[in-house]
Amino acid sequence: MRAHEAGALHGDLGYTGPAWLRTPQDVNDLVPQLWPRTVRRTEAGALEIGGVSVAELVAEHGTPAYFLDEVDLRERCREFASAFGDADVYYAGKSFLCKAVVKIVDEEGLFLDVCTGGELAVALAAGFPAEKIGFHGNNKSARELERALDAGVGRIVVDSFDEITRLTALSQKMNKRPKVLVRVTVGVEAHTHEFIATAHEDQKFGFSLAGGAAFAAAVRILDEGVLDLRGLHSHIGSQIFDTSGFEVAARRVLELQAQIRDARGVELEELDLGGGFGIAYTTQDDPSPAGDLAKRINKIVESECDLANLRVPKLSIEPGRAIVGPAVFTLYEVGTVKDVDGIRTYVSVDGGMSDNIRTALYDASYSATMANRTSSAEPMLARVVGKHCESGDIVVKDEFLPADVQPGDLVAVPGTGAYCRSMASNYNHVPRPPVVAVRDGASRVIVRRETEDDLLALDVG
Repeated sequence: MRAHEAGALHGDLGYTGPAWLRTPQDVNDLVPQLWPRTVRRTEAGALEIGGVSVAELVAEHGTPAYFLDEVDLRERCREFASAFGDADVYYAGKSFLCKAVVKIVDEEGLFLDVCTGGELAVALAAGFPAEKIGFHGNNKSARELERALDAGVGRIVVDSFDEITRLTALSQKMNKRPKVLVRVTVGVEAHTHEFIATAHEDQKFGFSLAGGAAFAAAVRILDEGVLDLRGLHSHIGSQIFDTSGFEVAARRVLELQAQIRDARGVELEELDLGGGFGIAYTTQDDPSPAGDLAKRINKIVESECDLANLRVPKLSIEPGRAIVGPAVFTLYEVGTVKDVDGIRTYVSVDGGMSDNIRTALYDASYSATMANRTSSAEPMLARVVGKHCESGDIVVKDEFLPADVQPGDLVAVPGTGAYCRSMASNYNHVPRPPVVAVRDGASRVIVRRETEDDLLALDVG
């Protein structure tokens, strides 16, 4: 690995090794895009979040654990709401959802996007206004749709002809007229991992634009007159840094909108361009602020509407990762340090793929740092791995840690707010970690740690 690459990979907050691996600044000045906004190093060298040191957090909550910076989360909600102005900002609940986060999203004025009956249940249990909920999903069951209609969700994003049939029948039976959007597969290949690129043709989501299915779905809904077709929806993928994909997607969706207008004399009122805005997992990532995203996307929509001779529709977006991802880090305790024949050093921690599957699933990259202290030891290229019985149980593929890292040290991994707890499992019968919100010198558990009793309670023998 070349020196400049190693420097780009390292995410240590207060590293004191060779100058090419560090800058003599505090955590927020060093790599502010990686860490929650209230994270600092104390004079003793330990991390603190929301004014609480990791030593205090571990004493009260143990490890592994996800620590959420509530100030950071709220600020990111406000930034998106402010930047996009008249647009509706839907927090994508699939990134991470619990009742406390639902309440924060509501208090900060955002809408909420759910994609299963379970997520809808969490939203309703937290008292979120049903009319501000959007319901996604490529295979919504009749029971899920019925519950959505009964609750009065604000809109349903239809994803297949079978769903249109189910929803139409239920709406007639229940005497409802739900607002719907048609999800359009626009053929844009996002520059991301194959499994999280969602707008190319060969995948399960939406109606094909090129094949004519999207037009046929919109015309069917309009002609049947049971569902209230409000607009079109497009989502091109996740962890996207370049807005050029949104430009192509907007152009193609708005061309479809013009085609629908010309065929049926109806100019749809809404356009949802989805989410997928990227965040920084390493210092090589350079995400755009919400304000910059808003300017570019609004300009794209206005320009494309002008070309298509359309009124500018009501815009909505669906950030999830960009709001909650940077607001959380995961804290682990080191259990084993193993040097393998000078190839690399494996630093094993007390969590792993059961609390963060993204490295194994998507080949995702993360950063890590010593959390309980700083060190003057030389840098050591390490691989942070978990405790599970899998060779692919990797948390951080390559990171420079101090050569004196030892059992009992704490390691923090930033950027774990999105899809880590949501995709967590009980692989090897490991209980899932808690989520702890920290603010103004105090911490509170918002999702408790699972126990072995929880695991056994589901095992009926």
